[in-house]
Amino acid sequence: MKGTAIAPDAVVLTADEATAVMDRMFEVRCAAEDVATAAAESASPAELAALCATLLELAREAERLR
Repeated sequence: MKGTAIAPDAVVLTADEATAVMDRMFEVRCAAEDVATAAAESASPAELAALCATLLELAREAERLR
Protein backbone atom coordinates (compact mmCIF):
# COMPACT_ATOMS: atom_id res chain seq x y z
CA MET A 1 0.00 0.00 0.00
CA LYS A 2 1.63 3.11 -1.28
CA GLY A 3 2.43 5.72 1.33
CA THR A 4 2.19 3.35 4.31
CA ALA A 5 4.58 1.20 6.31
CA ILE A 6 2.82 -1.90 4.99
CA ALA A 7 5.01 -3.94 2.66
CA PRO A 8 3.81 -3.97 -0.96
CA ASP A 9 3.58 -7.78 -0.92
CA ALA A 10 1.70 -7.94 2.41
CA VAL A 11 -1.63 -9.69 2.73
CA VAL A 12 -4.10 -7.76 4.85
CA LEU A 13 -6.98 -9.63 6.46
CA THR A 14 -9.85 -8.38 8.55
CA ALA A 15 -10.11 -9.77 12.07
CA ASP A 16 -13.00 -11.97 10.92
CA GLU A 17 -11.00 -13.31 7.97
CA ALA A 18 -8.00 -14.06 10.19
CA THR A 19 -10.25 -15.89 12.65
CA ALA A 20 -11.79 -17.91 9.83
CA VAL A 21 -8.34 -18.92 8.57
CA MET A 22 -7.30 -20.02 12.05
CA ASP A 23 -10.56 -21.96 12.48
CA ARG A 24 -9.95 -23.81 9.22
CA MET A 25 -6.37 -24.61 10.26
CA PHE A 26 -7.65 -25.97 13.59
CA GLU A 27 -10.07 -28.22 11.70
CA VAL A 28 -7.20 -29.52 9.56
CA ARG A 29 -5.09 -30.28 12.64
CA CYS A 30 -7.97 -32.10 14.31
CA ALA A 31 -8.61 -34.16 11.18
CA ALA A 32 -4.90 -35.04 10.96
CA GLU A 33 -4.97 -36.12 14.61
CA ASP A 34 -8.02 -38.30 13.83
CA VAL A 35 -6.08 -40.00 11.02
CA ALA A 36 -3.06 -40.55 13.28
CA THR A 37 -5.22 -41.97 16.07
CA ALA A 38 -7.08 -44.27 13.71
CA ALA A 39 -3.81 -45.53 12.22
CA ALA A 40 -2.36 -46.15 15.69
CA GLU A 41 -5.49 -48.09 16.61
CA SER A 42 -5.29 -50.23 13.44
CA ALA A 43 -8.43 -48.81 11.86
CA SER A 44 -9.74 -50.50 8.76
CA PRO A 45 -8.60 -49.31 5.36
CA ALA A 46 -12.12 -48.03 4.68
CA GLU A 47 -12.15 -45.96 7.88
CA LEU A 48 -8.69 -44.56 7.14
CA ALA A 49 -9.74 -43.73 3.59
CA ALA A 50 -12.79 -41.84 4.87
CA LEU A 51 -10.72 -39.92 7.42
CA CYS A 52 -8.11 -39.06 4.77
CA ALA A 53 -10.84 -37.84 2.42
CA THR A 54 -12.13 -35.54 5.16
CA LEU A 55 -8.60 -34.32 5.87
CA LEU A 56 -8.03 -33.53 2.19
CA GLU A 57 -11.34 -31.68 1.93
CA LEU A 58 -10.54 -29.57 4.98
CA ALA A 59 -6.99 -28.87 3.75
CA ARG A 60 -8.31 -27.67 0.40
CA GLU A 61 -10.82 -25.43 2.16
CA ALA A 62 -8.07 -24.08 4.45
CA GLU A 63 -6.05 -22.93 1.44
CA ARG A 64 -8.54 -20.22 0.56
CA LEU A 65 -8.16 -16.82 2.13
CA ARG A 66 -11.77 -15.73 1.75
